[in-house]
Amino acid sequence: MNAPMLNRTIAVREADLTDPIERARIGAFVHDHADGTPFHLPAWSVAVARGCGQKAHYLIAERGEDRLVGVLPLTEVHSPLFGRALVSAGFGVGGGILSDGAGAVAPLAAAGWRLAESVSCPTLELRGGAHPGGGWHADSTSYCGFARDLAPDEEAELKAVPRKQRAEIRKALANDLEISVGCNEADAAAHYRVYAESVRNLGTPVFPRGLFSEVLREFGSSADILIVRHLDVPVASVLSIYWNGTVYPYWGGGTHAARALRANDRMYFSLMQHARERGCTRFDFGRSKVGTGAAAFKKNWGFDPQPLTYFKRARDGEAPREINPLSPKYRLQVAAWQRLPLALANRLGPWISRGLG
Repeated sequence: MNAPMLNRTIAVREADLTDPIERARIGAFVHDHADGTPFHLPAWSVAVARGCGQKAHYLIAERGEDRLVGVLPLTEVHSPLFGRALVSAGFGVGGGILSDGAGAVAPLAAAGWRLAESVSCPTLELRGGAHPGGGWHADSTSYCGFARDLAPDEEAELKAVPRKQRAEIRKALANDLEISVGCNEADAAAHYRVYAESVRNLGTPVFPRGLFSEVLREFGSSADILIVRHLDVPVASVLSIYWNGTVYPYWGGGTHAARALRANDRMYFSLMQHARERGCTRFDFGRSKVGTGAAAFKKNWGFDPQPLTYFKRARDGEAPREINPLSPKYRLQVAAWQRLPLALANRLGPWISRGLG
């Protein structure tokens, strides 16, 4: 009886993200898929497009007229500094082809490459997802992801953290720090000030403020901002997404004062408690470049690194674009950016970073 369904060919088309019914249908597919991430959601694609001025494309694979079997969110990124690329998912650490079985993988990969060629993007990047097949370069050595289950309460969480980091958390808890959680305009402004200083100190340009605003708008009650204050002054802050029982602390950082106050330690420990109160059972610390201080920091919290596999395809005879800030060719630029006055870095940063994707 099911044979006619199985024999139907798979068709790929671009979804209409202005259609609430289409968005809901895609969202349900992503929610129910074991490998789905917030970066596969239409909300992410729309927020990135509005917040960074880049065009969103969302490919869906259907078997027949009523069965969704695969998705591929894509962001068309244009930059005078970094070139053009089609990225899945733009400004995310995850994405790539999400398929119900293997049948939709090849059609989606082929459609993605045809789209890249049609919009004059010489590189197509897939940050995770199913292996798209031959002709793609796979990289499983550059980045690692860090995620683990949350402990049932604060005391158990402390015990789950290795001894050295546990001592740092206890020192942070003893400091005069205040925690607040919200998502209003004042919270967003405070977060942006802290985050902008944090990334300038790391030598990277800050994203446009509109990106954060649009993510908060699109995700609604599934996103918020946790702020750590010392003497009423914000010193650390993180914007997080809550999805499918997992908290994703995505954009976080601290000011120069945060280090001595151990405000970042307090921030993430408080976020774990807040996530538990929201019903989350898992903490996704995001990705870090292998061998970096950020990766070591997450390992110190008891997170085991898991390799992330990314895929790239470039036009014949061309190398895929390279935007890794740790690349030797960017070393001088990073060092120079760290010395920029904060006001200047905040004016130039969004113009540069919107082309990173």
